[in-house]
Amino acid sequence: MAASGASAMQKARTEALREAMAREKVDVLVLMGNNWHADYLRYGTDFGIQEGQGIALIRADGTTTLLLDDAAECDRARGETDSCEVVHAPKLVAEARDRIARSGNRSLAASPMHLLPYGLLKLEEEDLRIADGAPVIEKLLMTKMEVELDCIRKASVLADEGYVIFRDAACPGRKDYELIAEIECFFRSKGVAENFMIIGVGGQEVRGMAPPGGKVLKQGDLVTTELSPCVNGYYAQLCRTLVVGQASETQKKAFSVYQEALEEGIRTVRAGVTAADVAKAENDVFRKYDLGKYTTSEYTRVRGHGMGLFLDQKPQILEDVDIPLVDGMTVIVHPNTYHPDAGYMVLGDALIVRPDGHECLSTLSRELFSVTAN
Repeated sequence: MAASGASAMQKARTEALREAMAREKVDVLVLMGNNWHADYLRYGTDFGIQEGQGIALIRADGTTTLLLDDAAECDRARGETDSCEVVHAPKLVAEARDRIARSGNRSLAASPMHLLPYGLLKLEEEDLRIADGAPVIEKLLMTKMEVELDCIRKASVLADEGYVIFRDAACPGRKDYELIAEIECFFRSKGVAENFMIIGVGGQEVRGMAPPGGKVLKQGDLVTTELSPCVNGYYAQLCRTLVVGQASETQKKAFSVYQEALEEGIRTVRAGVTAADVAKAENDVFRKYDLGKYTTSEYTRVRGHGMGLFLDQKPQILEDVDIPLVDGMTVIVHPNTYHPDAGYMVLGDALIVRPDGHECLSTLSRELFSVTAN
């Protein structure tokens, strides 16, 4: 069914883009996306691309053209949004080059630059130059309006509810993909079309999480997961760990480090601190217990990250990231890493940054869950 008009969400995003483009003196903003990195494109067009590649041309007057190289995606876009002109462009880059050249504008910017096709990088041949559009859009992606925060709050509630389903499904003899099937069934019943989820099953030998591979749960296993349900394009995330059967003293002692690290990280979150400050607060707990080596890239990727139209957006919570946290930014703090005595453990909560602290969106207990072995 065709959309009846741009949503309130998209009207707000379009106006925010227009203001940012005027501030940065950009006439045309070129946004790119694919099925993995779709957040920039979705912000500008209200369309979540699933197949192929897309390029959106956002003009200073707020009009937008969405170019898609997949015919089926074009049909879907025309049915789901009328906030922009949708064009099927099998020769995507050539079509974008032609439209940019015909626009006659000389102030162009594109984002994200790492997705910019070579053919657009060579626009200098038409006496046009594309600047980095990060100053126009990245702050908008990181700092949410209230209408966006409402979606993330709803997604976080579903993450908590989904974890209860996951926990109750975990018992010896079940395969990891059976647990995920339970979660997906629950999320679909709630209207959640997208959920990024990884899982870990086992003991001291487990070094991380991954998509399910048919591993069978057995008594004593740690089962870790990261749930990331999506509401209206906006992701929230939750990380928790459970033990099949009763947790051992070794597992309990190891997990207490993660609890302390999460609490310290969350305590640090407020407007004005940097992502590095939060990461350091988490990592200092591990260092206190002579576990500092397990905060390095050899054992872990990040100590948290932003959330929104992409499930892993800026800022990355790392000690070398000096991006300041600001009011309305959404992040997950998670000291997920390997523990030499117990294996890989995870624990993480979603937060909204506020001037005097934060709003914690995750309400689930931060305990090491135990499920009865049947």
